[in-house]
Amino acid sequence: MARPREYDQTTVLTAVMHAFRRRGFAATSVRDLETATGVTSGSLYNSYGDKRGLFQAASEHYNRAVLERRIRDHAPEGSGIAGLRQLFLSLLDEPGGGTAGCLITNSAIEFGETEMPGFVGEAFVTLRDVFSDRLGGDEAQALATLALYQGVLVLVRAGYETGELSKMINTHFDTLEKHDER
Repeated sequence: MARPREYDQTTVLTAVMHAFRRRGFAATSVRDLETATGVTSGSLYNSYGDKRGLFQAASEHYNRAVLERRIRDHAPEGSGIAGLRQLFLSLLDEPGGGTAGCLITNSAIEFGETEMPGFVGEAFVTLRDVFSDRLGGDEAQALATLALYQGVLVLVRAGYETGELSKMINTHFDTLEKHDER
């Protein structure tokens, strides 16, 4: 008979998610995960199998708790280009003023094409579909917007000045709105 978990799963997955965001999969040690969660490696591995299983669970949690929430809060269905602008601007307001960036983007860079975790591809599809919907079905513009979104996140991670990024985002969406008015 398995012992019941003695910790809150959401709290643990959130802590693990942030540890992987800050350091990446390879650079995050089991000790880092224990420190971040306050849970022993034995308990974590008992629940998630191994470090990769924990990473997968935390990544799926990230897609639900961060990506999907961000879309709901800033670019809900029917919000069009204005919603996308708010979604992009929200990327510049990282809690605590940090620059850990996005787990999806960071993982895409860390793992590359050959070892890309499934949650990364799923997130890209989600974003592309949202962008296409808000842009009236323009698939080419949706893909370009996905590239811009990921680029903004890379620049955030690199500590790029948010005022400049905000100006660039607003210029881009001003152009889209003018094009849409035609």
